[in-house]
Amino acid sequence: MKKKIEIIYKILAVAALLYLFLVSISLMGAAFKGFGKGFAENLIRITSNPFIGLFIGILATSLVQSSSTTTSVVVGIVGAGGLTVGNAIPIIIGANIGTTVTNTLVSLGHVSRRDEFRRAISAATVHDFFNLICVSILFPIELATGYLEKTATYMSTIFSGVGGIKFVSPIKLAVTPAVGLIQKVVIMLSGSKLAAYIIMAVLSLVILFFALYFIVKVMKSLVVNRAEIVLDNVIRKSPILGLFAGLAFTIVVQSSSITTSLLIPLVAAGILTVEAAFPITIGANIGTTTTAILASFATGNVSAITIAFAHFLFNLTGTVCIYPIRLFRMVPISLAKAFGNLAATKRRYAFIYVLGVFFIIPTLLIIISKLF
Repeated sequence: MKKKIEIIYKILAVAALLYLFLVSISLMGAAFKGFGKGFAENLIRITSNPFIGLFIGILATSLVQSSSTTTSVVVGIVGAGGLTVGNAIPIIIGANIGTTVTNTLVSLGHVSRRDEFRRAISAATVHDFFNLICVSILFPIELATGYLEKTATYMSTIFSGVGGIKFVSPIKLAVTPAVGLIQKVVIMLSGSKLAAYIIMAVLSLVILFFALYFIVKVMKSLVVNRAEIVLDNVIRKSPILGLFAGLAFTIVVQSSSITTSLLIPLVAAGILTVEAAFPITIGANIGTTTTAILASFATGNVSAITIAFAHFLFNLTGTVCIYPIRLFRMVPISLAKAFGNLAATKRRYAFIYVLGVFFIIPTLLIIISKLF
């Protein structure tokens, strides 16, 4: 009886810690949007070169930590005639890379514990490497053939009259009151929005690190009788199940970042392997675009529908090209594991990677492209 009560307490503790974890991610997103949304909007407006568009998509999405926000801004600018659909598609492709910054930042919460960090950063960067490989294959094809633009435009003409569905994410409903309250209190006490966003960013990291530390600790003590092996084996034997689980969960929560970020502590705790987490990540990649398509139907905006389909087709084509062939799907897994081993040994490389891939390199390439 005592053991059962202890298990119930631990389950409740995990639930409370997961809530704090989700609040920290939402708070971090709100802080980054406060810093970067205006800048991101101005950035998106300057593009006409597809290469600049790609780098702008990476940088803008990294700044606001949301591919949905980038997509919404792009749709608004396309609808107003400030950008063509052809110029918008490279930005959406870049946004696919930029959106992975959230779970990579989450993995840094394990940086003080070497083995956990090795597993966590591997689980985070497998998403990065998969998207980078997809971009390296599909971006040149899009430049040469216009495959995404043409197919998405055709599909939008078929579905433009279809009524859509607007989802309300249960997770957003749960965390919005807490995040809103924190935001109001911080803005009121700080006296300036810039100071408030800085405080919110710092506070979100403190909550994130606290939640991650105890989630892993409690989960390790809670998972008994080698249940982690059972869970891992089920997904390994039927990766399609993992893919559909990631897709379905992302449609419900309306955020691939939440799905992929929740995987990080599970892998860090040793409950899932990187191999088992990978199909869930791929499913989340597709799931976030499915939600966008259904939402775009509700708007009736042809530009919104076209861009949503382009995003969906990019992720679906990338998955079909890479995932079914074992040799190909092992490439992002092997790269992520190799980087995990490197980052666990020399942790500064993890911070260099985040700053370099998501912020410094895109910024430098935008500047260089504008000069030449």
